[in-house]
Amino acid sequence: MILPARVLRGVVDGRLDRAFRRWSHPRVRPGGRQRTSVGVIAFDAVDIVAWADLTEEDARRSDFGSLDELLAFIDRRAEGSIYRISLRLDGPDPRIALRETIPDEPEAAAVEQRLARLDRASRHGPWTADVLRAIRDRPGAPAAELAASFGREKALFKLDVRKLKELGLTESLRPGYRLSPRGRAIVARLPERR
Repeated sequence: MILPARVLRGVVDGRLDRAFRRWSHPRVRPGGRQRTSVGVIAFDAVDIVAWADLTEEDARRSDFGSLDELLAFIDRRAEGSIYRISLRLDGPDPRIALRETIPDEPEAAAVEQRLARLDRASRHGPWTADVLRAIRDRPGAPAAELAASFGREKALFKLDVRKLKELGLTESLRPGYRLSPRGRAIVARLPERR
C-alpha cells in the first residue's frame, strides 16, 4: 500500500492513525506490516466501512481537510469496497540496524550461501558479486547507468538490488546506491574477478 510522505510523517508524530482505500479485495491484512521511509508501519485493523458511515473525524485522522475531500478521494474508484486501515508506527526498519552489523564468520558464510542461491535462481546468470562491486566502485551512480553497464533493464536491475538491500548489503541514495558496512565486509570476502 502506498502511503504519501506527509501521511507517513503524520503517523510518526501521532496525528494520523488510519487510511482509506476502495479496493476489490483487501491489499493489506490485519497484523501486517510494511517497511517505509520512516520505519515499519503496522496495520492493526482492516475493516469494510459504508460510505455513509464515514465522518469528519475519519477525514481528520487520515490527513484530509474535510469529509468531502475524503469522499472525493474514495470516489476516484467506482468499484470495490471501502476499507478503513488502522495504522501505527511499529518501529524502525530492521534493515537499518542490519546494514551496520559486521557479520561474524558463520553469518558471513550464510550470506554468501544466500548470494549463491540468488545467482543460481537468476535467469540472467550469476550477478550478485558483480553488482555489489559495481555499487562499491560507483556509489551514487543512478540505477539506470548501473543497469546499462550490465546490459539490463532498469526496473529488473532495481529488483535485484532490492534483494541485496534485504540482506543489509546496500543502502539507497538519491540517486543510486552504496554498500553498507555489512556489504563492504561481504564484498571483501568475495573472490576477485578472473
